[in-house]
Amino acid sequence: MKFYHKQLQILLLSALLIFGSSCKKFLEEEDPSNLSPDTYYTLPEHAETAIAAAYARTRFIGEGAGIFVANFSMLEVVTGTARTETGQNSDLNNLIGLQYNGDNLLVRNWWIGLYSVIAQCNLVLDKVPAITPMDEIRKAQVLGEARFLRAWAYFYLVRLYGDVPLISTTQTTESENFLPSRAPSEEVYNLIVADLTQAEEAGLPWKDASGRVSMGAVKSLLSKVYLTMAGQPLNKGASHYVLARDKALDVINNGGFRLFDSYMDLHSLTTENREEHIFEIQYLATVAGNPMQQLLLPNFKDVSAYSDEIGTTVPTRQFYESYEEGDLRAKDREGFFYTSYYDGGNGPLKQLNAPYIYKHFDIVANGTLGVEGTTQSDLNWPQIRYADVLLVYAEAQNRADGSPNAGAYAAVNAIRERAELAPLAGLSQTAFEEAIWRERWHELCYEGITWFDMVRLRKVYNEATNRFDDFAGHAFPDNPTIKLSEKNLLFPLPTTEIRNNPNLTPQNPGY
Repeated sequence: MKFYHKQLQILLLSALLIFGSSCKKFLEEEDPSNLSPDTYYTLPEHAETAIAAAYARTRFIGEGAGIFVANFSMLEVVTGTARTETGQNSDLNNLIGLQYNGDNLLVRNWWIGLYSVIAQCNLVLDKVPAITPMDEIRKAQVLGEARFLRAWAYFYLVRLYGDVPLISTTQTTESENFLPSRAPSEEVYNLIVADLTQAEEAGLPWKDASGRVSMGAVKSLLSKVYLTMAGQPLNKGASHYVLARDKALDVINNGGFRLFDSYMDLHSLTTENREEHIFEIQYLATVAGNPMQQLLLPNFKDVSAYSDEIGTTVPTRQFYESYEEGDLRAKDREGFFYTSYYDGGNGPLKQLNAPYIYKHFDIVANGTLGVEGTTQSDLNWPQIRYADVLLVYAEAQNRADGSPNAGAYAAVNAIRERAELAPLAGLSQTAFEEAIWRERWHELCYEGITWFDMVRLRKVYNEATNRFDDFAGHAFPDNPTIKLSEKNLLFPLPTTEIRNNPNLTPQNPGY
């Protein structure tokens, strides 16, 4: 059972940490109208409520960004692998056309959402240590979970915006650093590494089927951080490829994770937070349902129980057709895509004449043959999968040691075997590296990962040539007039944030 069902339904709906509404379940004598962070954190239950609130705030990724759009779309449409079937959201259209600026609502929502997670984690880290009596083992775990979530948020921020304010303590209007300046990216990465390193010592279990942060999640994220630091823009190189290799290998050898046998398990309610799913954003319809199903459906082709089918984020045909012949990931309703589905969600099968994303398709909510959908989605949203860890290891090992070893081949070939593709063998270091990049594009698509690979590698997959172009100058295949430039390596800081805090200047180059 997801721990959100037990805790968030009771705890978060009271909005106790920020808004001061009813908290009678947690306080015996306090007047709820007088609650503040200074008076609230007195019982172990308060620690649990506070960390639950931090988890809840990660769900900003699925929150709305104007008509027919949620925040997750930003990281997909700028890759050139996704398009939209509705042109009614100007902010999304501007992202697709690479014409966005600091006024873009999605750009602003990512900034606000990530700092909201950080603010809640800072409260936990500042206030929970003083709670007594509290089981010290559980207290250490709560603090470890908070450090992971803060690192998770800063890892997004530094890759999206570059130099960003580094806020590691609770802020109020009286805080000396209430209008902070931007910290160099390397300092942000140092905090991320420090948080994750401390979280490794928090006594977390290797796996946690409830959806909480686990040791596996901590070490997996740290391997991804090291791999990113090895590449652009920090260029830490060999030392950090070694760190990424070793951390990913630790997860592979000791975590007890495995690839699912079937791609259907990637979007099954029965396999959430298990085996391949190392860390996910949690959804439960009775608390906060997954709001992204309608946005991923074809634009009003009547393939689900939902009355609204938007088509906000759908694959480009060029990317869909770039999969190798026989790749199971491109097979209709078995891999990551579907080109046919049931009329109304539960009627006769019909052809759709275009590919759509099946990787995140909630069969229970949408319906299937002979079974009407519920229109209530509990499906989690993936953040770290074991497949990603395998590919991190393979890429990092190849760069750290100068050539791929048997373990690196085994890691990538496990992914290819599931896709029913021939194993890789006998490749040079350069050829193996490109093969890993190609697997990352095809295996990790539509999980908010591809854009960050483009930025750290300064490379973009070219579907027409099956090779990699330089980032600057790469043209999107479905619209060759749209080309990436150096300025697109970072998103602009939100205009409203700069207006409210002049210390954030200068704006990122090109905006």
